[in-house]
Amino acid sequence: MQRRHVLRTGAAATAATALSLGTPFPAASATAPSAGPKRGRTRELRVHTVLFDDVEEQDFAGPIEVLGILANAGNRRIKQSFVTAEGPRTVRTSSGMHIDVRDPWAPEDADVLLVPGGGYGKGSGVDDEIKRGVLPRALARAERPGLIMGGVCTGVMVLSAAKITRGRPCTTHFAAREDLAEQGGKLTYGRVVDDGDLITCGGVTSGLDLALWLAERLYGPETALRAEMVLEYERRGTVWRADG
Repeated sequence: MQRRHVLRTGAAATAATALSLGTPFPAASATAPSAGPKRGRTRELRVHTVLFDDVEEQDFAGPIEVLGILANAGNRRIKQSFVTAEGPRTVRTSSGMHIDVRDPWAPEDADVLLVPGGGYGKGSGVDDEIKRGVLPRALARAERPGLIMGGVCTGVMVLSAAKITRGRPCTTHFAAREDLAEQGGKLTYGRVVDDGDLITCGGVTSGLDLALWLAERLYGPETALRAEMVLEYERRGTVWRADG
C-alpha cells in the first residue's frame, strides 16, 4: 500500500467528509504556534538526519516517514538527506542493518538538523559518539541562526555534549533525564519540547510526535492531522512551547 498516495486521494476526502459531518479538526489556537505565516511556507524544507553506528532505527524512521508523507501528499518541497559527521560512509544501525550515507556533512545547507538516539550507557552508540567527540564538535560548529536542531530520545544527549541544550528547556528518554539536567539542560516534562530553534522529545516513538509537531508548526494543524490519519497514529502527551 502506498500510504502517501492514500493521503493524497483517500485521506483528504475522508477529512472533507468529517468536516461535512460536523466533526472539526482541532482548533488552531489549541496547539498551533502564533507565527501564522509559517503555515504558508512554500520554499523547500531541507532536513538532514544525522546517523552514526548503532543508531536506533525507530528514532529516525518515524520522522522520515512523517516528512515523506507531507512531501508526497501535498506536493510540498521537502528534501531529506542522511548525513554523518565524517561525511559519506556506511553506517551500521542498532539492529545490524547497513545504510549507505552518500550526502556530505553540510549543516549550512540545512533548515532542520535531526539527531536520533542510539541506546544509552556504556557501550551504546550514543556513549561511543560522545566519547569520540567528533559528532558533538561538529554539531557545536553547526549551530547558527535559522537552523532548527532536533533531538530524538537519547540523541538529545549528543546535543547536550555539544553544549547546545545548556540553560534551555529540553527533554530526553527517561533513562537520561537526570544526566541531561546535571549537564545544564533545563529539564522540561513534555513529550515534545519546542524552544524555537531547539526541539527535543522523549524516547523512541516520540520521534513521530516531534515530526508531527514540526508539520503543524510549519504547515498547520490540518496537515499534521492528515498525516496522523495515514499513519493511523494519534499523537501522545503534550507539546511544551517557549511561546506558550
